[in-house]
Amino acid sequence: MSAIKKAIITDAGFASRYLPITKTIPKAMIPIGAKPVMQLCVEECAEAGIEEIIIVATPNTKSKEIYEDYFHNKAENVKALLDKQGKSSRFEPVEKVLNFPKITIIEQDPNLPYGNGSPIATAKSFIGDGEPFVVLYSDDVVFGTSAVKELVEAYEKHPDAKAIISGQLVPHEEIKKYASIDYDEETGILRGLVEKPAPEDAASDLASYGRYLLTPAVFEYLDPTFTGLDGELWTADAIAHLIPTGKVFVKRTSGHWMTTGDPKNYFMAHLEYVLSETDYGDDVRKVIEESK
Repeated sequence: MSAIKKAIITDAGFASRYLPITKTIPKAMIPIGAKPVMQLCVEECAEAGIEEIIIVATPNTKSKEIYEDYFHNKAENVKALLDKQGKSSRFEPVEKVLNFPKITIIEQDPNLPYGNGSPIATAKSFIGDGEPFVVLYSDDVVFGTSAVKELVEAYEKHPDAKAIISGQLVPHEEIKKYASIDYDEETGILRGLVEKPAPEDAASDLASYGRYLLTPAVFEYLDPTFTGLDGELWTADAIAHLIPTGKVFVKRTSGHWMTTGDPKNYFMAHLEYVLSETDYGDDVRKVIEESK
């Protein structure tokens, strides 16, 4: 069994680039194939042996209610109807959702500053003293592997780690969109993160994205007294404070990370999923070829 038992999945923003749909549903409930993005994140955790997942939702919205319904509603009326119609197999995807590891839905603390570190800080009370945990940004999906599982396996090799971050190579000209990872390739030790550098200034073409293995040491810096750029609370800044310990490591992801943070990239991720993960991928390829 994995020594890492808990995961925090964040989805606490207002996703203004997706309006108007995100005024009604959380962005991570937009589907990829027949599953919402959030489910892909949960499945990644389940594959890694995670036993408890804390989803941090946007406060003062219906997000918490929607997640509660999706992951906990047994939909007995739907099951009864499908059984009556002789279509019981169609309910199997629902049963899979209901049998996921324990899922707790909380709202982000509205008193915390804006920033991607605030949802993690909100879930602090769910993490025990000295207990390592993983964090997933629900903007990010990974195809071909469980990046969470790879982080867990990396922690087994570095049990003294204060943090381990996932990284993936991106085209040189695109590193300006991300945080460039400066690390020792031989030891895997992180030296620093260069946020959105010009390609010629990048430490490497290895980009950091939303998969982290953290320890409670990070909470000291996920605090309003440590806000950074634009007065926001940044996870990367908190991790940077741990670098001098020499115990922050980098794990290169073997799969394919894609972001769903905006409609264009969401569509590209959706297309990748359809082509590689569904039984109608060939039909979609045919349509694409015929449209040329």
